Amino acid sequence: MEKLNLTPEEIFNTEFKVDFKGYSPEQVDNMLDLILEDYGKMEENTQELLNTIASLEAKIKELKNDKIELESKQKVFDLSNTTNYSSVDILKRISRLENQILKK
Repeated sequence: MEKLNLTPEEIFNTEFKVDFKGYSPEQVDNMLDLILEDYGKMEENTQELLNTIASLEAKIKELKNDKIELESKQKVFDLSNTTNYSSVDILKRISRLENQILKK
């Protein structure tokens, strides 16, 4: 991000030389007051946005970590379910075979 040339304080403390055919000091001061006010608001908005960005980046990092954790738990769950279903299937087959043998 580019650094700004002036701060609100620098704008506020700026003084102009008055020449015989120069601008009205009152009009210049009024305009600079408006610029100063807008510049201050811009700095506040920029800081607020930077804080929001930092907060969202932290949330993204947290969610990525949660995703990794959930994916690893899902893999363990899938492996355990595969094993359990295989064991259940085997037990069902054995039961069917026993029933068939006993009926004969």
